This record gives sequence, structure tokens and C-alpha cells, in this order.
Amino acid sequence: MDFALNEIQQELKDQARGWLASRYPLDRDWDGPQADRWSELAELGWLDVAEADLGFVEEALLLEELGYALYPGPYLAHVTGQTEVFGSGGEIETVDPSRPLRQLPNGAAETPRLRAAMAAEAVGIAQRALDLGIEHAKTRVQFGKPIGTYQAVSHQLSDTYTDVELARSLAYWAAWCVAEDDEQAPVAAAAAKAFATEAAVHACERSIQVHGGTGFTWEHPLHRFYKRALWLEGFGKRPSELRLEVADALLGVTTTA
Repeated sequence: MDFALNEIQQELKDQARGWLASRYPLDRDWDGPQADRWSELAELGWLDVAEADLGFVEEALLLEELGYALYPGPYLAHVTGQTEVFGSGGEIETVDPSRPLRQLPNGAAETPRLRAAMAAEAVGIAQRALDLGIEHAKTRVQFGKPIGTYQAVSHQLSDTYTDVELARSLAYWAAWCVAEDDEQAPVAAAAAKAFATEAAVHACERSIQVHGGTGFTWEHPLHRFYKRALWLEGFGKRPSELRLEVADALLGVTTTA
């Protein structure tokens, strides 16, 4: 299946990358109030993509870019109908302080739409961690050479690259299945969330290692992306549980609660 972006989708993605970079730069005051800029998102048309004859695939592309910028607002809740879980008021503490969270209501379940959305955001985080690692590997010099020339660094970045590309393919497939109400949506979303969230965690861990001592400092933003990745991985079912769902679906096994 061809998941190449069409012209409109690529333009949307590029515009989102530029807009978010100007509003949420890496050198922003991370410890100060983080504005969600909700009215601006509305003006951009991101809160109702249906008005532009777009759908969940385009929302997934936006979520990818929001993850890349580590956007602090409730867009994930908006596009997945989970406003009772995310948002202000009655929050519980999580590993990621930039994401307000409430308890799941009794009887609530993870939907394919929510899993696919979280996978898309995780892809953005993984890509940002990879880009930060590549930039550092190109500019940091040791023994007269950029550290990227050393296998201990280059292999970690190449592993992350392959993970990101596979995660993106799975996330786009899941988004398409959800948008088309395809019968494979549950297994696609489970596979995407399992792989993409783990890939984001591993991408952040490798990038921190590539940065050396700098990557472990509080001043560097990597730990904030790492926390969001851990949040996404840990919300709802863990990757191992999701892989069991995928296996059961492939083998035709009915899992009882």
C-alpha cells in the first residue's frame, strides 16, 4: 500500500512544522506557563479538518508535528473524543508534567482512534530525538573528527532511523484504517501504538547517549521528549499487551477479559 503523502498533505505537514517551530522553539522557557494557543489552532482550521474536506489521516499528520514540537495542549483529546481524560482540572501526576491527565472513567476503553493518534504523536517525538542526535553527531568533534564517524554513535542513530521509518509506516497505516473504518483498524492501531511508542522511548534513550554528558543535563530538552515518550508508552495497555492483541487477531484467538 502506498502511503506517500499527496500535495495537500505534504503542504499541511510543512506548514505545521513551521508554525509550531515559531511558537514552540527548543529554546523556549520550558519551566514557565505553556500556552496551548487554542484560538490560533482554530484559526488554522486544525480543530475541524472536516471543513476542509480532510480527515483523520490529516489529523494524524498534525499530531506527528505536534509531537515533534512537544506541544503541551489537548489536541490529542480533541481529535480522539477523550476530553474527559485529558485537559485541565482534576489532574493526576504523570511522568510528563506538560500533559494534564485525568483518570479513565469506569468502563472506558482505548479506541483504535486513540491508539493511532498516540502512535502518530510518538513518531514525531522519535523523529525529533533522531534529528537532535544527528545534529549533535555532526557538530560535536572529538579527536579531530565529528563523533558521528565513530560506530558507537553512528550505529545508534542508524538503528533509530530504521525504527522511525517503520513506526511512521505503521502509524500512517493505522490512521488510514481508522479514517476508512477499515476492519483492520483495531489490529493496525494496536501494532502502531506498540511499535511507535517503544520506538520513541528508544530514540530518546539513544539520543541522550549520543549527546553524552550534555544529554543528561536538566537544561537540555531531550529529557522532556523522553518523558512524553514514556507517557505515551505507558498510557493504557503496554506494548507487550498490544502485541498479544495483534497475535490473537492474526491467529484468530478470542481473548476474554
